[in-house]
Formats: sequence, C-alpha cells, structure tokens
Amino acid sequence: MKITAARVIVCCPGRNFVTLKIETDQGLTGLGDATLNGRELAVASYLNDHVIPCLIGRDAHQIEDIWQYLYKGAYWRRGPVTMSAIAAVDTALWDLKAKAAGLPMYQLLGGRSRSRVLVYGHANGRDIEHTVDEVLRHRAMGFQAIRAQSGVPGLDKVYGVGHGGFYEPADGSLPSEHDWSSEKYLRHTPALFAAVREAVGPEVHLLHDAHHRLTPIEAARLGKALEPFHLFWLEDATPAENPQAFALIRQHTTTPLAVGEVFNSLWDCKALIEQQWIDYIRTTVVHAGGISHLRRIADLAALYQVRTGCHGATDLSPVCMGAALHFDTWVPNFGIQEYMPHTEATLEVFPHDYRFEQGFMHCGETPGHGVDIDEALAARYPYQRAYLPVNRLQHDGTLWSW
Repeated sequence: MKITAARVIVCCPGRNFVTLKIETDQGLTGLGDATLNGRELAVASYLNDHVIPCLIGRDAHQIEDIWQYLYKGAYWRRGPVTMSAIAAVDTALWDLKAKAAGLPMYQLLGGRSRSRVLVYGHANGRDIEHTVDEVLRHRAMGFQAIRAQSGVPGLDKVYGVGHGGFYEPADGSLPSEHDWSSEKYLRHTPALFAAVREAVGPEVHLLHDAHHRLTPIEAARLGKALEPFHLFWLEDATPAENPQAFALIRQHTTTPLAVGEVFNSLWDCKALIEQQWIDYIRTTVVHAGGISHLRRIADLAALYQVRTGCHGATDLSPVCMGAALHFDTWVPNFGIQEYMPHTEATLEVFPHDYRFEQGFMHCGETPGHGVDIDEALAARYPYQRAYLPVNRLQHDGTLWSW
C-alpha cells in the first residue's frame, strides 16, 4: 500500500485545526491531527516543506519504520512542531492500516481492555455558587467525573472560567494579559471544593487544574488542603520543566497528581513516572508523537502503576479525540479521558462515530479511527490567528505562568 499523495488542511470552525490527509494507491485515505495551539501555521509549514515530500512512495504499512525515519531524521528532535507533525503522520498511518484490515483501530492495538471510556467534563463558574450549579448540571448530564474551576475574588480573569459555561482560552489575535495572585487562589480553592463536595456527596469524582501557576511548596500546600475532599487528581500543580519539583509536592500530600499535556515525548515524563512522583500521565496522541509513541509512554507508566489521563480539550480536533478513544479502549493502564464537547460547526466539519453516554465515551466500530473531514465545509472556515493569554502577578506585574 504505497503513499501517493498527502496534504494539509487548516481550518477554524470555532478553533484552529491542522489535519493531515494521506492517500494511497489502494484508494484509501487516512487522517491525522497536527493541531498545535498558537503554532498551527508552523506545523502546517513543517509538514508541507519537510515531511510530505519524504512520505511519497513509501509503504503505508511500515508505520514503525516511517516513525523512526521522521524522528531520527529530524536530528534536532523532540520539539513540539516536529512531534506534532510526526503524530499526524503516525495517526493517519494507523487509520490507513486499520481501514485496510477492515477493523476499528483498537483491534489493531490489541483489542478491548474495557467496554467504555470514563471521561470527565468541565464545570466552571464565576464564583463558588455558580460553579456548584455547573457541577450539578454536569452530574445531571450523566458525568461521573467533573473538573471544577471557579473565579477567584479579586482577580479579573482566571484560567478555566468562561462565560455562560463556555470556555475558549485562545481569545485574541494577540495575547491578552490576565492578573494573578497565588495567595488569593490558595485561600479560595479549598472553600470551592468544600462546597462542591457537600453538594454532590462522595460518589462523584472531582478534579481540579492548577495550570502550572504554583511553586512546588504552594502546590504541596494546596494538595494537603484538598485532601479532605478526595480529589481524583490535582492537575499541573507546578511547571513540569523540573521534574524533581513533584518530589517535593509528593512529600507533603496524598492528593493524586496528574501532568503531561504539554509534553512532547517519553523523555519529558521518564523521571516523573520512574520515581512515581505522579499518578496520571496526560500526554496526548497529537503532541507526543502519535499512537506509536504514546504506547511507549503508557507501557513505561504501567510498570510503575501510573495510569493514563489524556488531554482532550477543544484545541485538539475530533480526529485526535477519535484516535484517543481507540487508544483508551485498548490501553491496559487507563485512568480517565478529558472530554470537552466541540462546537456544532466543528462536528459538522469532522463527521465521527464516537458518542457520549452517561459519563462514558464509546469509540465506534468503523474501520480506522472513525473520524473523517468534510473538506468543502472546512474551506468555509479559514484560519484565524489566536493566542492563549499570559499572566502577570497582580502586585507588581511580573510575567507568570498562565
């Protein structure tokens, strides 16, 4: 099965997406996601100029050889643009291989480890009362695991909190600036979870994202303060460039820790997993080199009883979600899958066969990963430059992690 053509499709039906479409001499096509928030044009250019010319004429069945060719051939490797481009190729090849076999992708990975995939939804509110209402609304929708984020008194804008229940962080053609105070956040968050836990009782899984904004000892303090409310996890408690920072957090709290959505490869999470400083690894299909490389990460994690919890925000396309759900259906050490529903426009551009039912996602049985793209419709949504915000400390204006 020879690769005869490949092209990049960039569209913006609510968010910017970069999709790679590979065609073969057998008339089959495969799709991969290369979306990289804020760097869409960079990864699209890299695919067009450096990757696609290397694919033409290659045997699409030789997924591992092509992966190694693109990774080792890059020489300066492991960067987010390179790994997202490789992920797009890898995912499209797995899609092709499954279609050629007439099987859903999870069957090629090894078959089912579970009948359905536990997902968590996002409840966010302007204050504690509003957030509690949103948590209860998500529970009524069937979610059994819910991430709770709340506005903080004294701060104008806070990560994870949108308007009318909808949250879109990439909010401007240039980065917007938000203020931040760790002290105010640390005072507020335990009160939030006291109210949420009282409202939903002990059965609902509760999650929270600190979004890299705390120092290690601040994160340890928060984890300890949240222990009475039995969180499923505390996510991105501190920036993960220094893995040893999580060792300090571990010394002070038993709140489970999750990290990894910004990681690009196994090397980013190796120490965190081997030292058991985290409980959930959140690397994604699109940012960590595709299905092939994510399997290696999951296999390493399994040795240390670390489970998967793949990132699944709306900056990842339905192609990535479809591939992730097949991966989740197979992977033995699955933990949970993030799920943010896409806009109706996005779902129309990307027809798919996965579905949500009572707190769980189900991948379809269509050969491949079950997601397609309507190219004519995609062309009606041209790329729009959009940046994520930045934070500055409220008291003196120092640039801070957002």
